[in-house]
Amino acid sequence: MIKKETIDRINELAHKNKTVGLTDAEIEERARLRQEYLEGFRANFRAQLENVKFVEDLTEEELEEIEVEEVDVIEIERN
Repeated sequence: MIKKETIDRINELAHKNKTVGLTDAEIEERARLRQEYLEGFRANFRAQLENVKFVEDLTEEELEEIEVEEVDVIEIERN
């Protein structure tokens, strides 16, 4: 999971870089935070892809379950 503090700090450093520039320590911190962000992004994306199911691969029971869930969602939206 990507922490909000990490994103906020990356944005702070980006803004500072555009206005007054960064020190060597801040450049290293920015690189480390960007790497941390990318690792978190890739992990989240990979988890999403692993949860994707193709309709062709589902059993009849799983298809029926999906249809029931869709009907429930439609009913909730109507109310």
